[in-house]
Amino acid sequence: MPNSTPHVNRKVTIGITCIFLVLCMSCSNNKTATDTNPPTNTVKTKGTRSHSSPTTSGTFTDQVLYTDYSGKTWIPLQNAVSSIGLRMKDSGEAVQIGYTDPMYKAYLGQKQASSLGKTVQLKEAPIRWNGQLYLTSDSLSNLLHTNVKWNQRYHRIEISPLHDDSPTNNTIQTKSLRIASTSADTGQLISYAKTFLGVPYDFGAEPYEQSKKFDCSTFTQHVFKKYNVDLPRLARDQGNEGREVSRDNLKAGDLIFFTVPDRFESNAIPGHVGIYMGDGKFIHTWGKPGVQISELDTGYWSKVILFMRSVL
Repeated sequence: MPNSTPHVNRKVTIGITCIFLVLCMSCSNNKTATDTNPPTNTVKTKGTRSHSSPTTSGTFTDQVLYTDYSGKTWIPLQNAVSSIGLRMKDSGEAVQIGYTDPMYKAYLGQKQASSLGKTVQLKEAPIRWNGQLYLTSDSLSNLLHTNVKWNQRYHRIEISPLHDDSPTNNTIQTKSLRIASTSADTGQLISYAKTFLGVPYDFGAEPYEQSKKFDCSTFTQHVFKKYNVDLPRLARDQGNEGREVSRDNLKAGDLIFFTVPDRFESNAIPGHVGIYMGDGKFIHTWGKPGVQISELDTGYWSKVILFMRSVL
């Protein structure tokens, strides 16, 4: 297939139905996944499904899959990404994919991409067709580190659950941060963070100096940089820094990491991060109104706390 316009020998008009099955043990569900029947996300032709749960299903109609003369299946990237509950930012020459911050990045016409902070090689470079970005099933597998395949028998794309090979918090040891002689006053740090209240949230935000916007991890990165603490770009990597603290020992200036349910094979992967302020509140950025203060021990966030770490 050429890099710009695919030669098509079969055009399939589809409705994309995605069911993201996360099978794990819990108090209410003791089922486990088996090797013979792995959970999959399904992008199925001529199917429909209501938005009963935005984290587990999606409906997309009048989309097009292409199979070229060599037998490669090309998938519209936006629809595949949406079907597994992730966001995508298309800036023309590059595309970023993730939830609250970008975990995957690919470039139009280039085989080199970034996946979970590591450089990967795609089997085929992304192309743009009728305004949409397309990847082959093999390249999408390379990018997402999971199995993506065209099921000819059932006329559907199957995407296995995402997984992350990074260590869970239980295996992370205390790690030395890149700190340049800081003696940060936590009160000053919190006051500085609050100066950004209301700054817009933007998934995949460029550095604040350029964009005047944040996503969750660029916000924490920017605040701590002021006090000579060099945090990594992504929330999942920030979760590897510093030392673990318990809720009882949580202090102002500590980082709080949250799970994003059902986005990964394991819910132990940080998908969001904020800064504890004290008095049961934390500051972070999330949707509208952007940088905001939320309650830690009540409401939505209390149910998705993953762990806390001190980086000061």
